[in-house]
Formats: sequence, C-alpha cells, structure tokens
Amino acid sequence: MKVSLFITCMSDAIYPRVGEAMVRLLARYGVQLDFPKVQTCCGQPAFNSGYWDDARATASTILDAFEDSDFVISPSGSCTGMIHHYPKLFENDPVMLERAKELQSKSYEFTQFLVNVLGVTDVGASFPHKVTYHPSCHGSRLLGVKDEPIALMNHVKGLELVPLPFAEDCCGFGGTFAVKMADISGAMVTEKVDHVLESEAEVLVGLDMACLMNISGNLRYRNEPVRVMHLAELLYEGVK
Repeated sequence: MKVSLFITCMSDAIYPRVGEAMVRLLARYGVQLDFPKVQTCCGQPAFNSGYWDDARATASTILDAFEDSDFVISPSGSCTGMIHHYPKLFENDPVMLERAKELQSKSYEFTQFLVNVLGVTDVGASFPHKVTYHPSCHGSRLLGVKDEPIALMNHVKGLELVPLPFAEDCCGFGGTFAVKMADISGAMVTEKVDHVLESEAEVLVGLDMACLMNISGNLRYRNEPVRVMHLAELLYEGVK
C-alpha cells in the first residue's frame, strides 16, 4: 500500500510541523508516507479567481505527482476539497477526467484516513487542557468531515472539549476573499475570535492551517493567550 503525503502550500511553507506530526503519528500504525517532490499547489487560488486554465495546469502536476499512490493524505480539508473539483476542470477531456476521478476517490483529509480507513479513534494521547474545535468550511461541508475529529478528541485522556458558539460560521479567510474583501473578512474573523474567547478554551484546534492562521493572527493582534493547533499536532504532542 503506497500512501502519499499531499503537504499543501500552507503546511509546507509556513507550518511544516503539521506534516511532521502526521508522518510520525501514522508511522505508529505502520504507515510510511511517501512524499512526491514534484507536488505543488492544488490550484485553488486560480480556480476560485476564475483562472481555470492556470488551475488545470497546476492540477495536471498534482495528477502526475500522485498517479501511482494508493492513498493521498492531506492536512487540509480545503486543498483535499479542491481535488474534488478536478473532475469539473477536466470535464471536456475524457482521459484527464478519468485521472481526476481516480485521484478524487483516493484522496483523504488526515482524520478521514485515520478514522475511516485505519479504523483508529484512540491514538493513546493525553492532553489535559480545555479545547474548542473550529470546523473549517470545506472540510465539513464539501468533504463531510464532522464526526472524525470529534471521535479522536473524545479519546484523548484529560482533554475537555467545550463547544464553540456558532462553530460552523466561516472564519473569514476564504483565500483570495480575505484580500479582495478585507473589511468583511476582518469583521468575520473578529466575530469568530469573540466566540473562541466566549468558550473560555485554552486551545483552539482545527483541520486547516489557512483558517487557523487567520484566527491565530486575530488572537495575537488582541494579545489573547489562546493556543492554536492543528489536530495532528495536538495528537502527536499527546503521545510523545
């Protein structure tokens, strides 16, 4: 079984510790992650901005990178979700369309793979802190990732999971949206952080570093001490 890591731009360039946590956690279950070095951006910024020719070029590179993989695992629901748009990108190219559908069928967000493929809900972690969870839009709405992260956190010894008010509200990042409509984006993340603080959690956890970067930035701007972590980081810290 060849399992490949699709690291994504955000985790590769800014938060490499998330990928490291994934690799080390999965190694505990005998999964040795392959890392195709030719992988690049998933193409989402170009796709969302209407530059579909550029998105197709980028998507073609991803299709080549993971051609021989049995499973493709990513720390981002957003980037994994973009792969689910590849069939639309290649709908007029029968050969590429079949390749896009194949990649879509074998691509998983990290917790999806851990829970639904490996059957793991208890990694043996301990994390004695009050935690709240932000369900990122693409992961929860496009991929349907809802129960998996909760199941993993419910099995972490000492972790107190507290509800995040209006949890399903967008954090306001949205990639290019945060640039094109900065004022609206800023208002949305301010509201999200208000709710994080309302939860009185010590730690905010999520599955997508783009969203977590946005929320973390607002927390730092307000000098709030809430720690922000990807769930893979929390689990790995808990088992070290």
